[in-house]
Amino acid sequence: MAEIKVDHAQTLAKVQIFAGLTESELAFLAQHAMPRRFSPGETVFSEAEPCAGLYVVESGHVRIFKSSAGGREQVLSIDGPGSSVAELPVFDGGNYPASVTAVDDATLLFVSKQDFQALCLAHPQVALKVLRVVGARLRRLVGIIEELSFTTVRHRLASLLLRLARTEGKRTADGVEVTLPVSNQELASQIGTVRELVSRNLSRFQSEGLVRIDGRSVIIHDLKALEAELRSAE
Repeated sequence: MAEIKVDHAQTLAKVQIFAGLTESELAFLAQHAMPRRFSPGETVFSEAEPCAGLYVVESGHVRIFKSSAGGREQVLSIDGPGSSVAELPVFDGGNYPASVTAVDDATLLFVSKQDFQALCLAHPQVALKVLRVVGARLRRLVGIIEELSFTTVRHRLASLLLRLARTEGKRTADGVEVTLPVSNQELASQIGTVRELVSRNLSRFQSEGLVRIDGRSVIIHDLKALEAELRSAE
């Protein structure tokens, strides 16, 4: 059991808001962090639920998203190991502002609202780090609003393909290979549109010779041509 707690402390040490805590402080926090395991697609918490505490991703990935009354989804972020989730409602006392589900098999460490607030009272620097994390997320959300308000689906799709190329693209003889999300519905949720428009715009990119599509794999033949798509929309 002690070995498991050490592992949790190592995970917590990698989280931005806990950076700088001493080993004994991390060990204390680890004693109060409860591991919870989730299967792919399983709900961690839903939008508007009362906030019980925050989560730290120890392994796997989680999907943070908003849902409309009609069932449309807008993905706000996909977070992996070392990420903290739901710091804001722990502070302001409100409900969870978005929903979170597991993308794959995931283990999350749960820290109750009471334990986290006690930590912040004892270590004010933790609260300051939370403000920096929340500030960065606010900037990202402003960017999402800007994209949804002022750009086309074609522009947002090109932007996502370029991001994938930069972060996980593989060089091949024909160009850069990237892997799309598991379905066009998920892809639509990530760029704020519907599945039909994703399919239509992917087909157009292919017919124009910008990409080649093979299932969920996409070969981007010319990154500069795709970048020109973004500039032409500005």
